[in-house]
Amino acid sequence: MASSHHPSRRQFAVIGAGIAGLACARTLLNAGHGVQVFEAAPEPGGRLATQDSPFGGFDTGAQYFTVRDPRFSTALQTTAPDVVRPWSVNAVRVLDERGRVVEAASPPREAHWLAVPAMRQLPQRWAEPLRDSGALHLDTRVARIARDTLTPERWQLHVQDGEGKHPVHAGFDAVVLALPSHDARLLLLASEQLAHLAEPLSAVEMAPCWALMVAFPNAVQPGLQTLGPQWNAARSTHHRAAWLARESSKPGRTQVERWVVHASRAWSSEHAHDDPARVTGKLLKAFAEITGIRATPALAQAVLWHQSQTLKPLGQHYLWHDTLGIGLCGDWCIGQRVEDAFVSGLELALRIVEP
Repeated sequence: MASSHHPSRRQFAVIGAGIAGLACARTLLNAGHGVQVFEAAPEPGGRLATQDSPFGGFDTGAQYFTVRDPRFSTALQTTAPDVVRPWSVNAVRVLDERGRVVEAASPPREAHWLAVPAMRQLPQRWAEPLRDSGALHLDTRVARIARDTLTPERWQLHVQDGEGKHPVHAGFDAVVLALPSHDARLLLLASEQLAHLAEPLSAVEMAPCWALMVAFPNAVQPGLQTLGPQWNAARSTHHRAAWLARESSKPGRTQVERWVVHASRAWSSEHAHDDPARVTGKLLKAFAEITGIRATPALAQAVLWHQSQTLKPLGQHYLWHDTLGIGLCGDWCIGQRVEDAFVSGLELALRIVEP
């Protein structure tokens, strides 16, 4: 990869195309730098993910996001005004083990926002300039970071792509790891010259989360608007299920009755290594106990998010090693909200490009 002749223009590699990585990459790109983004998954987005099915999509990761930072608000308004919509959930109920309301319903204190027609639409929109310029490498896992063999002051990435090839991308002045903390730590440890940078990440604590997708296509009948409870979202004290959302209540979605259930933190951790079929059965039972819906679903499938919830964040917006030209960002730096990921990636990019 040839660098520009302009002395101030640098070449960056961003590893990870979730919200943090995209925010960082777009900011660096807008500042006039060269950027290449590498994502191990087949599409960008991280936990802003949507699982397709014959009955419609399921937002298995982030269920919604809130907007508090004016910079996040500006980014949404200027780049994705047609993609973002409020979710009029009215109130999120709090339920006991049997599905009874234990806390009076009240309107949400702040707006719940979604991307339409699916949560993945927002990262896909933000990835467009990178995709259009050929700078987005999907289905490409970075295995190791090393000094460039031709220009040792720069970095090269040893990757494995979707075709099983192992190309090397070289000529980077700096590398940003916009990965979950555990993945970032493993990559640093696998990169001999950077292993010492992994130590601060060992203090970050993350928890997994099982997500169950359930569909009832036969519930869409004349005169029958919804199946089961009349609420669209609830938090639960059930020992297995902590969150339930009616996907078909979200704007821009198909009307096929379908739900997403997020397992509780403790239960997900305890069953992180269980067979997905066994988990599906147990979460489906919890879903029936809470909602009263005991009909047999046309689809019931559980997926595991290995690093879903931040239990103990890093405590600072990012890590940046100026001498090495290595940075790290992600929601885990400061929290677990979608906006936390955006702020972390933005703040790191601003630190890198500051005069």
